[in-house]
Amino acid sequence: MSEPAIFSAHAAPVVTRELLLQFDVAGPRYTSYPTADRFVDAYGAGQYKQALQQRLGGGGAIGGAALPLSIYVHVPFCESVCYYCACNKVITKHHEKSTQYLKALRTEIDLVIEQVGRGQAVSQLHFGGGSPTFLSDDELEGLLSTLQSAFRFVQGGEYAIEIDPRTVDAARIKRLAAMGFNRLSLGVQDFDPQVQQAVHRVQSYEMVRDVLEAARQEGFQSINMDLIYGLPKQNLASFETTLGQVTALRPDRIALYGYAHLPQRFKPQRRIDAAALPSANDKLSMLSMAINGFGKQGYDYIGMDHFALHADSLAVARRQGRLHRNFQGYSTHADSDLIGLGVSAIGRVGAHYCQNAKTLDEYYDALNRGELPVARGLALSRDDLVRRAVIMALMCQGRVDFESIELAYLLDFRQYFAPEMRQLEPLMESGLVQLESDGIRVTALGWYFVRAVAMVFDRHVQADRNVERFSRII
Repeated sequence: MSEPAIFSAHAAPVVTRELLLQFDVAGPRYTSYPTADRFVDAYGAGQYKQALQQRLGGGGAIGGAALPLSIYVHVPFCESVCYYCACNKVITKHHEKSTQYLKALRTEIDLVIEQVGRGQAVSQLHFGGGSPTFLSDDELEGLLSTLQSAFRFVQGGEYAIEIDPRTVDAARIKRLAAMGFNRLSLGVQDFDPQVQQAVHRVQSYEMVRDVLEAARQEGFQSINMDLIYGLPKQNLASFETTLGQVTALRPDRIALYGYAHLPQRFKPQRRIDAAALPSANDKLSMLSMAINGFGKQGYDYIGMDHFALHADSLAVARRQGRLHRNFQGYSTHADSDLIGLGVSAIGRVGAHYCQNAKTLDEYYDALNRGELPVARGLALSRDDLVRRAVIMALMCQGRVDFESIELAYLLDFRQYFAPEMRQLEPLMESGLVQLESDGIRVTALGWYFVRAVAMVFDRHVQADRNVERFSRII
């Protein structure tokens, strides 16, 4: 198996202003294909039930045994709003609101188990939000107990929780470890005090350091830090300082996201002063700085927004060509069906995507009726499956092999994608991709614009060109 076409962080290519102007467009992040904005309201609980039942009947199985599941649990509550946030959240200091939500989650779990059967193997669990640590330790422990009675969590699995460093201390970290969590994700974003004030998320370097050290003492296998570039008040000097502080703490993984300023869609972002945002050129410089800086400190550039220490399982999966991209970003669990639990949670079962109701009232109403709270979704067509395979190969391995697609889907790649092959020509002329005898390869320069390469194969984007719903590529 050839090495994926991920370029060396030490040899960052030169990106010209002309390329920025040409390719700094809006585009999907491709945590799925088709993307979640293509889900339809006509898809409901009945279709999702069928997908779950097909799994119980042998769908998604190899050698007669169902593949282990991934489970995502969405906890929407936060005590205060971060202005940059585009997540589905409920801002409240009333912790008693979690009682009704936990009851609803247990009902949803029971409804899922009715379809897939009790005792399905689970190898990956992720608590996201919102702030999962809004829940008390007893509440988290009770929810985990419900999940563990419904599913069979396999030994050696990845069991992760996102934590707000402002809501945990060493005692809470110890309790989380005792519950069985073995991976943590810390929301950091930026360490500069002025940036933190501008986005309404103030937390000191020392606070994050203490949480990370406590997690290491408790034996957590992997610790991730989330950072954002392109925030208000950020500049190259301040961001370089933040990068130095992050690498000094040595997290196992780093997720570096470009801030997408979409105040028309996300109300909290209206509190951000657009004039204080860094320019597109500065954002690209921040990304280049991070790629080089993390590379020099022993981090592998996984792709687009992820970095990992060379020995981390994500970096190993990248080298072995086993990367996958799902609704949580890059993952090592390429073949897992994903069960989404909670308000707005997204799942994938076989060739089906589904998303739960986005408001608590709608979520509660469905469950009170004894129905799965599915609000929309999509049953993928054969064309969707073909294009998903191509796009994910580009996003994860940096190349797509013609033969693998042709054998899997019984088609002639060049013939099937004749219009797309023509659309690749300007990208080839710009040095972003190379057409080889057996496939398409993203170049070192092209990796900055890999979303633009993937968009060529996105039938929906090519059909309507209405991409302003998405974040900018740079």
